[in-house]
Formats: sequence, structure tokens, C-alpha cells
Amino acid sequence: MAKKKAAKKKSGGKKRDVIVVASKVKEYIKSQGTKNDKLLVAGDFAANLSEAVHELIDKAIARTKANKRSTVQPKDI
Repeated sequence: MAKKKAAKKKSGGKKRDVIVVASKVKEYIKSQGTKNDKLLVAGDFAANLSEAVHELIDKAIARTKANKRSTVQPKDI
């Protein structure tokens, strides 16, 4: 079983969990390649993608709060 990489620390010093499924991300990327044009995935790609997802979610939460709602909706992305 692959080791779980430590997520980047948020400015508050708290570590964030990796929230993407690395094996599924790798599987998808590899499926987009061809026999003659194989796509490889860097070991830290999933952790960086997870950080980008965290940032996207944080922005959606901020928009939800700014609109005085308690439910994060697709339109917040």
C-alpha cells in the first residue's frame, strides 16, 4: 500500500488531509494517453491537486457565507 503523503500546511499551521483518490487520478490521467504517447503521473501530483481542491472549496465556503447561506451549492464554485 502506498504511503499517504503529508498535505501542505495551511497558513494556520494545520495540515490538510489529501481529499482526492490518488489511484483514481492516476488511472484517469493514464487513460488519456495513447500507446505511443503514454502519460505518467508525478508522485506529488495528487497532493498538489488536493491542495487546489481545498482552495476551491474554501472559496465556495466564503461565497456561501457572503451570501448569508448555510448550504454550499454548485453555483459557489
